Amino acid sequence: MCCVVCATLVSGCCAFAAPQYRGPVTDHFDGRRFYNPDGREIPLTSIIGWLTHRDRGPWYPYRDLPHGPPPPRIVADGALRVTFINHATTLIQLDGVNVLTDPVYSDRVGPGGIVGPERHRPPGIRFDDLPPIHVVLLSHDHYDHMDVPTLKRLVAKHHPRIFAGLGTRALLAKEGVPGVEDLDWWQDARVSKALRVVSVPAHHASMRGLCDHCATLWNGFVLSGDSGNVYFAGDTGWGEHFKAIGERFAPLRLAVLPIGSGRPRTTLSPNHISPEEAVWAHLALHAHTSIPMHYGTFAQGDDGETEPVEVLHETLARFDGVAEHFWVINEGYGREVPR
Repeated sequence: MCCVVCATLVSGCCAFAAPQYRGPVTDHFDGRRFYNPDGREIPLTSIIGWLTHRDRGPWYPYRDLPHGPPPPRIVADGALRVTFINHATTLIQLDGVNVLTDPVYSDRVGPGGIVGPERHRPPGIRFDDLPPIHVVLLSHDHYDHMDVPTLKRLVAKHHPRIFAGLGTRALLAKEGVPGVEDLDWWQDARVSKALRVVSVPAHHASMRGLCDHCATLWNGFVLSGDSGNVYFAGDTGWGEHFKAIGERFAPLRLAVLPIGSGRPRTTLSPNHISPEEAVWAHLALHAHTSIPMHYGTFAQGDDGETEPVEVLHETLARFDGVAEHFWVINEGYGREVPR
């Protein structure tokens, strides 16, 4: 009986798994699975130890906080505007194009929407208040970044182009989201005459079920256009990729960097930078302006709801002149980014 139950559970989890990607061997793909070139990953024993000895920071119960005002439908030529919606969902507006990153509007992020972390606050911008969405960027396939119900709503209403890492096209086609464009690291695609999107390296992992560990590629993105270069990091641990991206795309007008779900560092550091490392990344990237994301919505790591921002402010206080270029934007609000 026990074997039957276990087989049923594994079969169910494999139903959510990504199809096997086929492609040439590279410095981050061995023919079956993707990997981080430096070999760092989170050991299973470390995850088990963490999950059995949690040290969670405090979170408020769900609060029905007010939404922010509707963003502009478009921004003027040369302008760049960024709106923080929630978690890793940001709206980037430049060169006549509206870009949505890792869009999540579901109340729970997990298989089937029935397990996984629940949100502690509503999205900062109502879905119906979004301007026309031309491009969606997906950094990887974890449920708090690749939310299929939200993607289906976006496709039905806005018909955007969707860019993601290798293997994601087949995964989302299986989920009923067709037309995704797969990109390898450093590969680019033209969005308009003025704008192209470039997939860039990240230090992370991927998984939708029990049977597809690292089956799709994780990445960040650079939007490169007439109005400047914008970097969206997605989820990432620390690595040499920050320096490489800065060297290729400096000057960066804006960097969008994660600061949460990073504690305990002994376990999560390969996949998530800390608030301190986000400041180091800002400097390594030679970014003129940075904003934080990936905090305050879903309780995933052991960091508390407000802890990442508090640590970020403490870190910025130790760097002369950096705080004025590293903005914390409340959910639902946007700012014009200077050149």
